Amino acid sequence: MKHSTRHEQGMALRRKVLGAAHVERAEAAKTEFDAAFQELITEAAWGHVWSRDTWDHRQRSIVTLALLCAQGHWEEVAMHIRATANTGASREDIQELILHVAIYTGVPTANHAIKVAKQTFADMDDIQ
Repeated sequence: MKHSTRHEQGMALRRKVLGAAHVERAEAAKTEFDAAFQELITEAAWGHVWSRDTWDHRQRSIVTLALLCAQGHWEEVAMHIRATANTGASREDIQELILHVAIYTGVPTANHAIKVAKQTFADMDDIQ
């Protein structure tokens, strides 16, 4: 299947931010049912939004994590925390964004975000 330039750009950036191993696992798990969705997120999220040069990857990472925390998408939060190893967002950045989450979306949400962050950091530290 021939992919668009936007898709190719998105796939390259997706690999850079999330890591090639993660993307290869996602691609291997792709089925006919979710292929169109995978194409959409690769082109729209990664090929269009994340590829813009207005913000750097660190800034996009911080905003993405805050939004995912606010919506309670915990698996995605963990995935994007792991991606900070590639985006330049620091643990201090994540502490700050969680404080923002506490004020603007609620303490219980931030409390759970801290739990997810601590576990994800522990997992990341074990790998190193």
